[in-house]
Order: sequence, then C-alpha cells, then structure tokens
Amino acid sequence: MVHCCVLRVLLMLSCTPAWPAAVFIISEQQQEKLFRPESRGSHLRVRRGWIWSQIFVEEEDSTPRNIGQLKSDYDSGDFTIKYILSGEGAGEIFIIDEYTGEISSLQPLDREVKPYYTLQAQAINRRSKQPVEPESEFIIKVQDINDNAPEFINEPYVSSIPEMCPTGTTVIQVTATDADDPMFGNNAKLIYSILQGEPYFSVEPTTGIIVTSWSQLDREAKEIYLVVVQVKDMLGLSGGFSATTTVTISLTDVNDNGPTFQHNLYTFAVSESAPVGSTVGRIMAEDGDVGVNARMNYSLEDLEESSTFTIHTDPETQEGIIILAQPLDYENKRRFVIAVEAINENTDTRFLSMDQFSDRTTLKITVTNVDEPPVFSGTPYIWKVLENAQTSTQVGTVYARDTDITNTAIRYDLSETPDTQQMFRIDPDNGTVYVTNLLDRETAAWYNLTVFAREILDNQLSSSVSVLITVLDINDNPPALAHDYQPFVCEDAQPGELIELISATDADDPVDGQHFYFSMIPDKHINPNFTIRDNQDNTASVLARRSSFRRQEQTHYHLPVVIRDSGTPVLSSTSTLSIRVCVCQPNDHCPSDGAQTHTLPLDISMQILLGLAVCCITLAAELLS
Repeated sequence: MVHCCVLRVLLMLSCTPAWPAAVFIISEQQQEKLFRPESRGSHLRVRRGWIWSQIFVEEEDSTPRNIGQLKSDYDSGDFTIKYILSGEGAGEIFIIDEYTGEISSLQPLDREVKPYYTLQAQAINRRSKQPVEPESEFIIKVQDINDNAPEFINEPYVSSIPEMCPTGTTVIQVTATDADDPMFGNNAKLIYSILQGEPYFSVEPTTGIIVTSWSQLDREAKEIYLVVVQVKDMLGLSGGFSATTTVTISLTDVNDNGPTFQHNLYTFAVSESAPVGSTVGRIMAEDGDVGVNARMNYSLEDLEESSTFTIHTDPETQEGIIILAQPLDYENKRRFVIAVEAINENTDTRFLSMDQFSDRTTLKITVTNVDEPPVFSGTPYIWKVLENAQTSTQVGTVYARDTDITNTAIRYDLSETPDTQQMFRIDPDNGTVYVTNLLDRETAAWYNLTVFAREILDNQLSSSVSVLITVLDINDNPPALAHDYQPFVCEDAQPGELIELISATDADDPVDGQHFYFSMIPDKHINPNFTIRDNQDNTASVLARRSSFRRQEQTHYHLPVVIRDSGTPVLSSTSTLSIRVCVCQPNDHCPSDGAQTHTLPLDISMQILLGLAVCCITLAAELLS
C-alpha cells in the first residue's frame, strides 16, 4: 500500500517567472481515495495525483487570458476526463476548459480589493461519471502592480518648537501609507524628502521624522514655517507615484531679547493742582519677545526726588504708568529729574546675560503753575468760650494766605446761619472772631461757623474753613426736684418707714458731673413727723418719724426740701413736698381722694336715682308754671 504521494509540480505560467512554484500536498486520507475507474471493485490502490503549479494573475489586466492549467495524471489526452471548477469567482471571474483543464480570467482584478481566490477542482470520468481525483482546493493569487499612490495620514500636520533650539531637534513625524503589496517588489517601499523648508529643516528618508537643520531659528525674524514633504514609492525610482503634504511649524518664544527704551529722555508736564493718584504719563520699553518673556517691571531711582511719584506696569500693554504719589507745589518745586529702569520678570541666562535683561532712561517732569485760592493754616479750627463771656470777647483768629507768587491780600467773611446769626463777628482784615451777643450753653452748647477767605484782586478766588466753637459751662442754674412728686403716708405707717425716694436735676453740665446734697430747712425745732436722709448717690429718702397718722385730724403735711449742687459758686433751691395722709388699702394702695371707698347695694342705688329723677321733673314743672 502506498502511504504518501507527492504531487508533481509543473510550471504552467510562463508569464510569472519571478514567483516560485508551490507544491501542494494531498493528505494520506485523500491519497487512499485515488483509484482507476476499471479497478473500482478491486482493493488495488495505486499512486495518482493532480498536476498544477500555483496560479497567479496580474491585477488590472483587462484582456481575457489563460492563466494556468489543472491536470490529473490520469489524463491521457483522449478527453475522457472532465474538469470542473467551483469556489470564489468560478464561472464569473474564472472559467476552466472542461477538456484541457486550462483556466482563464474573464475580467480585470484588483489586488487591493481581494488579493487571492480560493477555488475547488474536480476531475470526473465522462463515461462512469465517477471522480478520478478527489476534490481539492487551490489558490489563484492576484499579483500586485504599482497602481496606488502613497497617501499621507493624520493630516494636517502642525507642530511647534522653541526658537534657537539645537540642530537635530525632532519637530514631528509625517506618515504615509501605500495600498500596494509591501511584500512584492518596491511598489510600497516609501521614501521621504523635503521639497520646501531647507536649509532650516530636513526629513529622515525612511521614517518621515522632520528635524531642525539650523540652530539659529529666530521667532522675531520669522515665526511660521511651511515645510513641504514629498513621499515616493518604488524607493523613489522613476515610474513610481508620489504625494506631498505641508507641515506648519511655529516657533515658540524664548527670552532672547531684553527691554530697550527708544529714547534717552521722556518729558512730561503736570499741573500743581493734580490730585494724588493722577496719571502723569506712560513710557514703554520695547521687547521683541512675547507673553511671559515680554513682561517687565519698572522702578524709579533717585536722581533728585522720586518719592513724589510711583510707577507700575500696565499688565495689558506692559507700559510703565507714572502716578502722582504726593501733592505738588509749583512755588516749592517746579521740576523733577528721575531715572527709570525696566527689567524683565523672566531672566533666563541661557540666552542673555543678566545685564541684558534691563535698560534705563530718564524722566523729566515739569510742574505747571495754577492760580490757587487762599490756603488756611491750622485747620480745622476748634475753639472754646465761656457762656458768660462778655460781648467783644475775642474767641480766636483764622489765618489764610495766597500761596501764589503774587501773594494777593486776603479778606475774611463769616457765613451766618439762623443758629449763629448775631452771635459772632469776624474782623475782615485779620480774621479775628469776636462774641457779639450773650451766650447760653443751656440753649446752644456749640456753634459751627464757616469762614471765607477771598483774594482782593485778580479772580477773587476764595476758600472756606469750618470753625467749631464750644460753649463752656458755668454754674448758673440751681438744682430742682427731678419730678412733681405726689407722696402719701398711710395712717398705719411706722417710724422709719420710707415715704418717697426723691432725686434732682440741674441744667448745668460740670466737667466732673453733678453731685446733689439734700437736707431740711435748718430750724431750732426738729420736725416731729418726717425727716430727710441724703443717700449720697444724688437721691434722698423721705422717712416717717412717728406712727398713727389720722386723716380725720390732718389730711396733708408740708415738708420743705433744700437741694444744693457742687458747682462754683454753689447754687441751691428749696422745694416743698405735699404729703397726703391716706387710708391705705391692701398693698399700701392709696385711692386718689385719699378716703376709704364704700360700695352701695344695687337696689338702694336704683331707689336714689329714681328719687332724684322725680325731684328734677317736679322742679321743672314748677318753673314752667
């Protein structure tokens, strides 16, 4: 028994000499099925097999042509064997001559659509209709031609690198693909080159990596580069395809420029009346860099006086803004000369030395004169005057002067209000204020005057100032009881019992505060009914000295109270308390009339009312008659 069989290989296609023939092995199981038709009934098994080469067909070939042949070693050339083809494309793309086994292609093929076709072949005895060979698979491979141009992927290509970066710095990688067969010839073998962008950039031919080829790329000279890269297949040989792409390369900024002033001297003028915080002017140091590398700080350096001004950086424009920090006075100082320095915030010494990150210039600021109104000295004015001051008493003097060079004479005026009218006057020549009427602290404790100073000549410019006059207290008001007291004593009061707690008031306002003293009128006889005890806290207690008060005996008692203040001189007053005797109810409540009340029965009250009504009617009738 034959255990294996190797198919003989015939090179059938003279059109594809470059491809090696493929050997197809039929399995042992398939080999056991090989037989001759005339010996089917016997158990004799002999070696038989298919004869073919691997079949190739060139893509895009539009001419129908013979591409190969299938043949069984049973075929003796007498056309007794019928060849049958099935599988992918059988009958539509590929046909077989059933007598010779020759295979032909009917239409052009595209390897990029389908690179190979798997088909099945059969050899059948025409007489017996029995297979002389087992059905077997074979492959028709589509042979590549260079019919596809390379294409760049992942477009557009955009990249950025720092300016002044060293030669050989990687910028970006461009990538192209080719749909042709990379395993067949050079159809898909790609090579890259620079069409535009030299001598600044170059590309590695096989990888598409773009690198810098010049170390002096300066953003300030040129910021954007458009590099055109070409890719060719066939390793760049003639007859191949090509494609191009544009790579946009931008240079990012590094701090390779320091600030530079365009002028050695900047001049400004500012009015002496300009308020503090006013902008005097702006200066600008040019810097070729951008962003953080162009940020700078300005500072003033004393050549004469720079404390009058400050400078800060405008974050938007990077200008130096000069600000007035102190009031100006043309008559005192008319010109300032100040040095200004501008220095970068970011000082990267890889590109510049430290002294290249700054520049200096000079400011000349001239103060212009303004005709100013008079200026008061010593403001605000706060004066004091005693309330018993006599008329024409001098309270105080205001002083104003013309600060201009002309030093014009000044006249003073006093603005009167209803509260200050006819109370004070001012000397128009020297600014002295006098009392013109009697003052009373208890009526007005202070006065707020407005004094005007006006230039006599020129524009008669004026200014005003407030004068606060405080009226000082003198002890000119005696003390008095704080309330209209209504004291009462119960009939069953006991000795020492509190009748009333009294206090005092005084219109005066001494510096140390009021202190009142309470006492009874001195007499050779002691009051037998009541006494006064000074509590030493500006209050006094009225106390009963005996018991058994009787309203039937006496309804009221009068108690004089002497009150003294602590002023200089000491003033006093005497007030008399009227103390009622009361028939007190529970909780020591005293009715308003001081007598005990009685409630009449309801029926008696009604009888009295009816009797009064009858009397009134009778009296009216008599009068009418």
